Amino acid sequence: MKLRTVTLAVAGCAIAFAALAARNNIVEEVAWMVGDQPIYKSEIEEAYQQMLYEKVPVDGDPYCVIPEQLAVEKLFLHQADIDTVEVQESMVVQAVEQRINYMINNLGTTEKVEALFRKPMPELRQQLLETMRNQYRIQEVQRSISKGLKVTPSDVRKYFSTLPEDSIPFVPLQVEAKIITINPKIPQQEIDDVKARLRDYADRINSGESPFSTLAIMYSEDPGSSMRGGEIGFMGRGHLEPEYAAVAFNLNDPNKVSKIVETQFGYHIIQLIEKRGDRINTRHILLRPKVSETELVNSVNRLDSLRTEIIGGKYTFDEATLVSQDKDTRNNHGQMVNPENNSIRFEMAQLPQEVAKKVDTMEVGDISEAFIMKDPKRNNDIVAIVKLTARIPAHKANLSDDYQLIKQMYENSARQQMLKDWIEKKIKDTYVKIEDNWADCDFKNKGWLKIKK
Repeated sequence: MKLRTVTLAVAGCAIAFAALAARNNIVEEVAWMVGDQPIYKSEIEEAYQQMLYEKVPVDGDPYCVIPEQLAVEKLFLHQADIDTVEVQESMVVQAVEQRINYMINNLGTTEKVEALFRKPMPELRQQLLETMRNQYRIQEVQRSISKGLKVTPSDVRKYFSTLPEDSIPFVPLQVEAKIITINPKIPQQEIDDVKARLRDYADRINSGESPFSTLAIMYSEDPGSSMRGGEIGFMGRGHLEPEYAAVAFNLNDPNKVSKIVETQFGYHIIQLIEKRGDRINTRHILLRPKVSETELVNSVNRLDSLRTEIIGGKYTFDEATLVSQDKDTRNNHGQMVNPENNSIRFEMAQLPQEVAKKVDTMEVGDISEAFIMKDPKRNNDIVAIVKLTARIPAHKANLSDDYQLIKQMYENSARQQMLKDWIEKKIKDTYVKIEDNWADCDFKNKGWLKIKK
């Protein structure tokens, strides 16, 4: 069951990023004044266009919703100035680079991103840094406002008892499962062939015969970066595989290619693009050695034999997880954990496709026959058996089965009310002027229209 958390600051980065495009315009019509901060018509128009582009739903008249959201942002930023709220700059930079990489990935080229925002990338990056810095400062102010929130079981029960019947969420069928996985042995010849291909690519790049980016587009098996010529964007050490980072951060010549690097994802060659403080931008070509059909069959037979021993009572499933080669589940007795909410429950659509297909027809306590699946982390073939440990039928949420879900709903509701109360108090203490053409709105927060002119 997914919950949407609503904040009362700017409702998503779409508005904040879109407003950047307005800053090259000549100052024109002022729609709102909040303190000494204007909100221009151009900001609102650009924000609306960007929300349309990104298909962000607008709950109401956009010419009422968007300026109010921008005004609320200014209230939080004013409080951030009063409290001298600062954020970690490396975190801001990382978020901006991820955003830029995402846009390039979606649009295809840097030039298309520049065309969308009508400014060169260096200027766009600086403006995005300001915007993202503000977003983090707003989040810090919001956390400070709601940090005193205390939740007791009595609060949760009372909240649930007052929920209208049509507001109680419907929880789809959920399951809990344990898993044992093994990685089929990769023949040495296949590894040698992959390394030979990478050495050939490196020689072609170093000799000037072929650009790195061209070979990455043609041959790299990393779908996230291959279409961008292997470029992964600026990353800190903590965001890279340790083996990759150790080599990448020692590169100094952008015209040369690294030695072959092995990580859990396969084998790479790396090219430096740019170093910037404690971050680095690189290209890479990734090749993954392929598992032979013979090794897959051997691994299936191995796990089927283990399953027979478990069913026969030689081992418990938990004991057998010691042979699993996925450290995350092995260290947790095989328990699968839902990465979307960090719980042990999964809706069927949240499970890996192959696992869902198996557990769909299993009874609680059953152990599947061995099957081949794609590793969700590395996208390579692995072999697994799963045990279905619980099946929770679809139902309306209730306190006994869904306490954590209802608690989260209560916390979100209480936090939202605390922020709303803070905003309305802040409005009372802030000069606000809304031009007549922009004042005929049913605003979410009270007090904006105390001064119309």
